[in-house]
Amino acid sequence: MSKIRLATVWLSGCSGCHMSLLDIDETLIELADRFELCKSPLTDIKEFPEEGIDVTLIEGAVANAEHVEIARKARKASKIVVALGDCAVTGNVPALRNGIPPEELIEEIYGPDVTVNGNLPHEGVPRLLARVRPLNEVIDVDYFIHGCPPPAGVIAKALVALLDGREPQLVGKDLRFG
Repeated sequence: MSKIRLATVWLSGCSGCHMSLLDIDETLIELADRFELCKSPLTDIKEFPEEGIDVTLIEGAVANAEHVEIARKARKASKIVVALGDCAVTGNVPALRNGIPPEELIEEIYGPDVTVNGNLPHEGVPRLLARVRPLNEVIDVDYFIHGCPPPAGVIAKALVALLDGREPQLVGKDLRFG
């Protein structure tokens, strides 16, 4: 059996979705021989592969220019993209900053005393978008897993179904994979 190439991405959010992924415990161990983890904040792999990813789980909202680039790279390289958690699905908590101009926000965060030669730091700081966006406003998303964070059991069912090549179905408020 060939392994599924799996990637996970963490954009703007709290990492709770990745913690829920780790909470699937024994299921994750049982599935470990079925996938190759190609990119994840759980690994030291820094660059997203250029191609050949079967499934990418993306946690978090799109809040800056770097996130847009990462999301587009993931979409281009992946057969299936899953928006994982409410930040990726709706913008959720990161989107609470919407309505505050980015420069005003940067000034508020850094304060008047933190400057580089009298200017607010910009080098190495990704440019904030005018508003935080859910993932599907930036790239095409194949599946959405709701929750803040999604329950570990739902993530486990989703991962098993995707590894098995099965189609998820929405039943009521819960995803069911059959």
